Amino acid sequence: MNRFLLLPSLAVLAVLGIGCAQPSARPFTPPPVAALAPPSLDAEKALDFPGLHNVVAYAPGLFSGSVPEGKAGFDTLQGLGIRTIISVDGAVPDIEAAAAHGMRYVHLPIGYDGMGPERTLEIAKAAKDLPGPVFIHCHHGKHRSAAATASAAVTLGLANNEQATARMKVSGTAPNYMGLYECVAVAKPVSEQTLSALPANFPEVSTPAGLVQTMLAIDEANDELKALEKAGWKTPAEHPDLVPVAVAGRLADLLRNAHDDKEVQAHGTEMAEWLLADSKTAESLEDGLVRGDVPTAELSARMKLVQQSCKDCHAKYRDRPASRSL
Repeated sequence: MNRFLLLPSLAVLAVLGIGCAQPSARPFTPPPVAALAPPSLDAEKALDFPGLHNVVAYAPGLFSGSVPEGKAGFDTLQGLGIRTIISVDGAVPDIEAAAAHGMRYVHLPIGYDGMGPERTLEIAKAAKDLPGPVFIHCHHGKHRSAAATASAAVTLGLANNEQATARMKVSGTAPNYMGLYECVAVAKPVSEQTLSALPANFPEVSTPAGLVQTMLAIDEANDELKALEKAGWKTPAEHPDLVPVAVAGRLADLLRNAHDDKEVQAHGTEMAEWLLADSKTAESLEDGLVRGDVPTAELSARMKLVQQSCKDCHAKYRDRPASRSL
């Protein structure tokens, strides 16, 4: 039987070295939640759970998916038996919620353009040394977390490059994220001695700064606009804190401020002009929401112009292997 297709067991995890770290000096028993069946290694579709989306198995005890959403997401992780969460997203993780559910958070962000060999080894070491099963996530669980989990699986000898790449496609990793696929294609198994020699530096929070922080805020604003559009450009009942005009205004400000960022200016005038044009489109969306007489279809069209422009800019400046600065 193909070892890659086996479901996790304590014996298998012990042999593979996942989940063999020493227990905490202050053991904590979280409140019990209902046990959930994890996705199988031969599943051809990602699974959605309460508060947790796009969950895919990459190796025994090693999963990828979205950021856990509130208590429901952490309850799901606990139900799946997860003990360590590795975030490769830039946003600050909710370490308190993880601790309340008896889980450890590790924050090792990567970019949409992939990651270097050092970060690949760091993620693999964390997945090997810390208690398992291990769940690796980005924001949506389709792109960055898929690449990080696939690379870790190859590095730990739990899957070959072809198997890991196939799992990325189950996660839904878009083919235009060439840097993410590349870091999996070049990954290779390393010895236990190599991993053991690395420092056990597993930060709970790695705070981004500068342009990275701005781009995270822009992504968040775009996600909020999608929720507002779904609600007919009204404040959603489930998100009473979202005010359409305020979100559009915040996006316009973020794009405008990014135009003046030193890192943006270092890329030349095209990126700066791109951001400035996007800020004006976001302003037109804000103005339409203020006026209140613009058809919802036109509001959606303005939003989609900004978001498509963001995707085009990412494709040129962020998502290619050579674009390590964003």
